[in-house]
Amino acid sequence: MGQGTLTATAEPKYWHLRTVLLRTMDAEFSTGQVLPNERDLSARFGVARATLRQALDQLELEGRLVRRRGIGTLIAAPRVGIPVTDREAAGRTGATRSQDWKVVDCTTGPASAALARTLGLAEGEQVHTVRRLRTVQGVTVAAESLHVPSAALPHLAVVVDGTDRARGVLRQLDRLGIDGESRSVELGVAEAAEAALLERPPGTPVLVVTTQYATAGRLAAVAVSTYRADTCKLTFGESGVVQVATAVPAAAVATAAS
Repeated sequence: MGQGTLTATAEPKYWHLRTVLLRTMDAEFSTGQVLPNERDLSARFGVARATLRQALDQLELEGRLVRRRGIGTLIAAPRVGIPVTDREAAGRTGATRSQDWKVVDCTTGPASAALARTLGLAEGEQVHTVRRLRTVQGVTVAAESLHVPSAALPHLAVVVDGTDRARGVLRQLDRLGIDGESRSVELGVAEAAEAALLERPPGTPVLVVTTQYATAGRLAAVAVSTYRADTCKLTFGESGVVQVATAVPAAAVATAAS
């Protein structure tokens, strides 16, 4: 096999313009200010309107700009810090104590091959899945799927799917006595299903937080939470902070707690 070579590629015009716009925004504008219209911006930077729109679209996806009908394009507010380490603070098992998580639905069904591998089960074993949304100041910032093997909750009462079953799953999981957690965080983009729950277009940058819960040395549940990277940053513990960069990097960030 021949030795591969890397070929340098020119930076796209819209990406260069995005960088120029960021410097201009930081130097000349403050949160909430409205940018000049597209015609004026195109003339100022000497670019075509199509190139400008690409750059503005990218900055909106990154959470640096917000478009408001009838107003224009505004400088977005800084990201909101979201704590994710403590189970009770996150409303994971203490659902009745948390006001910012809302159950969407709860279903029970056979595990897919991928989910079975994640949970250490045989494909087709029954799994409870609780889907929830997290809101901060009325804005939806995260969608979560919490997967719990049915065998881990043998005393769960048989109830219809929905919020009643979800509360039952969360209560029973709480009673198991979670004694260990591991958590990983990676950057990604919202697929259609998550994007719809987050009220954002597909392809929106997101932080995917995968948390494994253990009891008595065995895996008890796995939660996959998809956070909007354009509006929030995730905080871990009292001092550790993971903040999303304005441009989506290729490397993933990971942290663990027990």
